[in-house]
Amino acid sequence: MCRILVAIAAFLFAMPAHAAWHRAESAHFVIYADDSEKDLQRYAEMLERYHAAMAYITQREVEVPSPSNRVTVYAVGSSRNVRKLAQSRNVGGFYIPRAGGSAAFVPDVRPSYGELDWSTTVLLHEYAHHFLIGSSRFAMPRWMDEGGAEFFASARFPRSGEVQIGRPASHRAAELAFAPGVSMEQLFERGNMKRGEGNARDDFYGRSWALYHFLTFDGSRKGQLFDYAQRIAKGSSSIEAAAAAFGDLSALEDDLDGYLKQRKLNGFVLQPDLLPIGPITITRLSEGMEDMMPVIIQSKRGVNPEEAGEVVEEAREVAARYPEDADVLAALAEAELDAGETDRALAAADRALAIQAGTKNALIQRAYALFAKAETAEDADSAYANAMKPLSALNRLEQDHPIPLIYYYRSFAERGISPNDTARHALERAAQLSPFDRELALHVGLMQADEGKIALARHTLMPVATNPHGGGLAVTAQSHLDALADVDEGTRWHPRPALRTKAISRETSEETES
Repeated sequence: MCRILVAIAAFLFAMPAHAAWHRAESAHFVIYADDSEKDLQRYAEMLERYHAAMAYITQREVEVPSPSNRVTVYAVGSSRNVRKLAQSRNVGGFYIPRAGGSAAFVPDVRPSYGELDWSTTVLLHEYAHHFLIGSSRFAMPRWMDEGGAEFFASARFPRSGEVQIGRPASHRAAELAFAPGVSMEQLFERGNMKRGEGNARDDFYGRSWALYHFLTFDGSRKGQLFDYAQRIAKGSSSIEAAAAAFGDLSALEDDLDGYLKQRKLNGFVLQPDLLPIGPITITRLSEGMEDMMPVIIQSKRGVNPEEAGEVVEEAREVAARYPEDADVLAALAEAELDAGETDRALAAADRALAIQAGTKNALIQRAYALFAKAETAEDADSAYANAMKPLSALNRLEQDHPIPLIYYYRSFAERGISPNDTARHALERAAQLSPFDRELALHVGLMQADEGKIALARHTLMPVATNPHGGGLAVTAQSHLDALADVDEGTRWHPRPALRTKAISRETSEETES
């Protein structure tokens, strides 16, 4: 316990107390960093060009996210701070997907015009997952998920403004040269990882990148990757689709080995005029928000009960110095709620809203606090109706914010009342807006199964089960898919024991670290 508190305190005070914190906002990203405004501008441009490059190469139409569904990147000051946040010794950066609050954590935002540092490569890898999941209706096999992410993440961003995609994944060179080999059959058949299972010490990631690259650029295999993906989408297994699309797998393996021996590999070089990006706004944070940023970063990462107690004490000290800063008070409300102090959270949110009525995080924290109090209210109907009021206000500010949609459904389910059609559609819309939130998709799939929409439920659950990073949600989703295999369309089905609807939370337990 003592070691945990000391570690948290060390993180909270590891960053300068009066650093020049800025926020960059663009179409797809929000970035917080205490690096220079110039570096932040270039970093935001790099990420937007990266998104544009993926859209151009894949020719996928991607809906521009609502403001709160953008990926928020936190630059936490150093690799040491990243490892403390992740509670892992081998993390260069990490990403947590969640509806209305996807967050990535990196050391800094200093751009590179040559080879990218490892933390930036990790961010690009995870954003590639984010993009590919959000722009596809079908779950792809793990090798294709990881191969595609590696293919895009080896990008470079020269000063000229061009973007180079499909470069050799140099960070996988040693793996391909020295790690135990994975056969084509193993590559196509390997599923997702189970919770607690680490990455195998073999060349799966490197081999996945190599095959994806080969099938993209080798003229003799033109169209085969698309054919393979189409067969998967139509219901073929990975190995069946591979045999049909690629032919003899031994020949494929020989061809791939020969391809990797080439002295030079092709890639895409996309000129700036092909990659238009929107405006980027850089804002200097208030003094109060600068002081509160370590607390905010810890809160957005997620805390356990022991950590929450330490973080909220720091939040209270900062808020006492800046009692008129609405954003600071909203952050205090979030820390109070994490610490289980519902009344204090409600009071802080109310103070923030009295200063600035449209403070979105204050509306969210007020709703969370009221939902928590509604669980034990004598008049549940009145309590949940009251809890929805701040979310209705949030919905008026941002129509496609997923949190009001999710909690409208919860306002029925937590009272033991069957959600009406509007609530069901709201939950489905939230999942449509946030396809990267696997926990949300799991609950939508179960809702659809309970309505007797079995085929639709399977379609919704499949991407959760095939999540390339595995985890408990993937295992749970696969168990439900196995059970649904023998259920006829139109038959209402739900698991036994029933999964608690309350598990739809403001934070998912899944995260990816590299």
